[in-house]
Amino acid sequence: MNRRSFLVAIAGVSLDARSSPSPSRTPGERLAEAARAQVGVTTSYDPRYTRLSYPGGDVNRSTGVCADVIIRAFRDGLHLDLQKLVHEEMSRHFDAYPSRRVWGVHAPDASIDHRRVLNLQTYFEREGATVWKAAIPTPGDKFPKPLAVGDIVTWLLDARLPHIGILVSPSLVVHNIGRGTEESALDEFSPHRAVAHYRWPSAI
Repeated sequence: MNRRSFLVAIAGVSLDARSSPSPSRTPGERLAEAARAQVGVTTSYDPRYTRLSYPGGDVNRSTGVCADVIIRAFRDGLHLDLQKLVHEEMSRHFDAYPSRRVWGVHAPDASIDHRRVLNLQTYFEREGATVWKAAIPTPGDKFPKPLAVGDIVTWLLDARLPHIGILVSPSLVVHNIGRGTEESALDEFSPHRAVAHYRWPSAI
């Protein structure tokens, strides 16, 4: 191998090391790292319905919705495809999900189901990932402690709009609220309502 080829190969290894979550990290840390890697990449918000390939479908990474932060973190950090997992689960247990009641649909749709916060909440609950769920309205920064890196939290923005993010520290969350993927202080959500707190079963 000549010097130029060697340097190109080394550069490729370095790039891969930067772009892929370290396997030595815990699952929660890998989720958080994969979420943080989206900051500056996903720079806009687009809630329009898009027909996706399956499995592994995604809209362009420059845009997306809040649920896409979670989907991409699971794919990049844990090599788990929530599109496939949610679709398979909804195909078996469609009536357990809010799609018929909330959106008036009567069959699973692999292009959109996993991109809806209420469906992700139901999936995480059914997979035994619930740490806490609000019984009464709770200020949006008052999730019961402890909070761990890689935990998933959900809210109702203005007490009505479902929203989801990943904790990258006990006080910082990565999410897309309309400006692209960003990192925010958890206390910025105090005007809103905390709904639930999940920890993926292996993310401990």
